[in-house]
Amino acid sequence: MNRPPALLALNDGTTFEGYAAGHLADQGVTTGEFVFNTAMSGYQEVITDPSYAGQIIAFTYPHIGNYGVSPLDDEALRPWCRGLVVRDLSDLPSNWRSVGPLEGFLRQHRVPAIVGVDTRRLTRHLRSHGALPGAFGHDEKSVVAAATRATGTDGTDMVTMVSTPEAYQRGEGDLHIVAFDYGIKTTMVRALGARFRVTVVPSSTSASDVHALGPDGVFLSNGPGDPAALADQVAVLQELLGTVPVFGICLGHQLLASALGGTTFKLPFGHHGSNHPVKDLATGRIEITAQNHNYAVTPDTLSRGFVSHVNLNDGVIEGISSPQDRCFSVQYHPEAGPGPHDARYLFDRFETLVRHGTLESV
Repeated sequence: MNRPPALLALNDGTTFEGYAAGHLADQGVTTGEFVFNTAMSGYQEVITDPSYAGQIIAFTYPHIGNYGVSPLDDEALRPWCRGLVVRDLSDLPSNWRSVGPLEGFLRQHRVPAIVGVDTRRLTRHLRSHGALPGAFGHDEKSVVAAATRATGTDGTDMVTMVSTPEAYQRGEGDLHIVAFDYGIKTTMVRALGARFRVTVVPSSTSASDVHALGPDGVFLSNGPGDPAALADQVAVLQELLGTVPVFGICLGHQLLASALGGTTFKLPFGHHGSNHPVKDLATGRIEITAQNHNYAVTPDTLSRGFVSHVNLNDGVIEGISSPQDRCFSVQYHPEAGPGPHDARYLFDRFETLVRHGTLESV
């Protein structure tokens, strides 16, 4: 396939050559914060994860698109990422579930991509210098200038953009859960709906509105951006704590930690992949986990509760628990999508908490 030449530029002046693919940006340039993902499969789930809003995803696995796309793998109604960086984009997908090629999916959803890039060099650069803003596009003369003006996710509320505008319900069951949509993934809703009657509500929902729904528990979803920019959401959680059982994942974990007196910080290049080892400090069990986050909880800042899980690669806090407040959370993704299922027991732990008011291990 003939593709126009394209250029990728980071705001530190580093450039990479490639070819434009997917949707050709209207102005010829796409800007965002570059991060890399190490998953070897599940590219469609990664692309449609709302947690990537404001970011450009560079896949470290060189061959992307080989099994096409399927609507069954969408994690949101549309991709929220700014664009993709790929070494080799497959033109001929082969899989019985496929309804079409990845590039057609990108064009349908207006997601630009740059292919033929030395993604190994790009990954090594981001590992050394951290996630960097930048730009790419087929209007090569404008790319470098756009890269110098590009901004990252620091101090930015991306949640309001991706959250549902109206509440909706899923699942059936004798227990009712209110799930805050900070950028919730479809697989999370599916996992909750298999156990509970779930009302998914906008991120701006007040504590009084939550109580009016009469929930047996509250779920805090994943989402994009800087948790320090979400003071209103933290204030709502502080009102809810102690009144209803709470379970948080990813951004939900960071917001719960903030409500418990903790603070957050930005990791150099984040955790984005499906093979991160995490230790459950209570059981000693090691789980291989899926992760997608740029921010983490600062050690020794919680005024209540304790650390329950840690990352064995770099010691980052991966879980917290506060039995007196009937709440717990994890930084990683137990629902997977994509990724291993080692941690799906945490949804059972949430059900135990809701039914019996205890945080016993499952």
